[in-house]
Amino acid sequence: MADGSIAMNGPAAPISTPRYTRKKEAILAAATAILNRQGVKGMTLAGVAAEVGLITTSVTYYYRKKDDLAAACLLRGVETFDAMISHAAEAQSWQVRLTRFLDAYLDLSRRIRLREAPPMVSFTEMRALKEPQRTEVVEAFSAMFRKFRSFFDAPEFAWMDRREANARTHLLLEQAFWTNNWLRRYDVEDYPRLRERMLDILSRGLAAGERPWAPSPLSELTLIPGDPRHDAARETFLSAATRLINQRGYRGASVEDISALLNVTKGSFYHHNEGKDDLVVDCFKRTFAVMRRAQLATRDLPGGQWQRLVSATSALVEYQLSEHGPLLRASAMAALPVEMRQAMIERYNRVSDRFAGMISDGIAEGTIRPVDPMIAAHMLNATLNAAASLQSWVPGVKREEAAALFARPLLLGVFSR
Repeated sequence: MADGSIAMNGPAAPISTPRYTRKKEAILAAATAILNRQGVKGMTLAGVAAEVGLITTSVTYYYRKKDDLAAACLLRGVETFDAMISHAAEAQSWQVRLTRFLDAYLDLSRRIRLREAPPMVSFTEMRALKEPQRTEVVEAFSAMFRKFRSFFDAPEFAWMDRREANARTHLLLEQAFWTNNWLRRYDVEDYPRLRERMLDILSRGLAAGERPWAPSPLSELTLIPGDPRHDAARETFLSAATRLINQRGYRGASVEDISALLNVTKGSFYHHNEGKDDLVVDCFKRTFAVMRRAQLATRDLPGGQWQRLVSATSALVEYQLSEHGPLLRASAMAALPVEMRQAMIERYNRVSDRFAGMISDGIAEGTIRPVDPMIAAHMLNATLNAAASLQSWVPGVKREEAAALFARPLLLGVFSR
């Protein structure tokens, strides 16, 4: 529905008036903020009502069920992206299309930051919806995805097959989504400069001159038997929990769900974990440990920082699709208590800073062209994070081909052959 309202299983929506529209917009804005913090499971109609100074029954006048309201927030987000993509698609060249899209997205981010526009919803909660709302939102998002993929519908990309176009579309969208994790490090006056630097990296990649895509194989990134830190049972537990949290979101993956997946009782779960927050922190610690091992494993590789960056990136993308993967998506941080969340953000920043250091050293030695190392590192982290859901957009993609299909375009240029 164009106005973002959901009328499933309920009476027809009342005739819109300015007062009705203002209240509905206030409800959507409040619900979006809560949805981003607490997920579908943590959002309640009573909580939304309290945010806008209404009673719960007043909210049900607009949205009868919680999932109706959550779906409306997500559909509003899809509509917003669809409008930006439609505007960008009017341009004839891919350079102008991408520039228009980044301009529109960063301008929206600026207005949200200045409280001139309501918050943008996080799409990570799509699959936490119940039916039939989930199907409606997923179908709307997929239609928006296909429109964005049309950026590659041009004669100069005739060599690109559907799988490659899907992978690159997923990459571009996730770069936009991921900016929520790092834009606040900058003042809004810097956004035009950030746009130029992001566009430069997306268009031209990171390689200085002609550099091969030939990742060196790295040693196993998981702890192997014999290592004093290795605990096979704990590794299996954390891997399964990570997979479920990535699929359902932090609040959508209950203790009961995790216990059932591992075929253990809730009592056994609490024997090994003080609570779900502690489990999520352990999943993040495992994720950071894997990323750190990949980075450190490249230190002595020949070929300079370009070769090391390519090898670490390739190994981590492959890990996401391996039997040991995936890594925990960063979106799970939002639901942690403030103290835990801040500690995890600091750990994530250390991983990002190490990538920035590799890029900076590569610029100095001449294997990586001059780019903003911090922004490049953020964009690389976005790619690694998004690899966890690559199979949703490229069904059947194999582990050994994933890095070339998904990470190579960022490092060599999204529109490069």
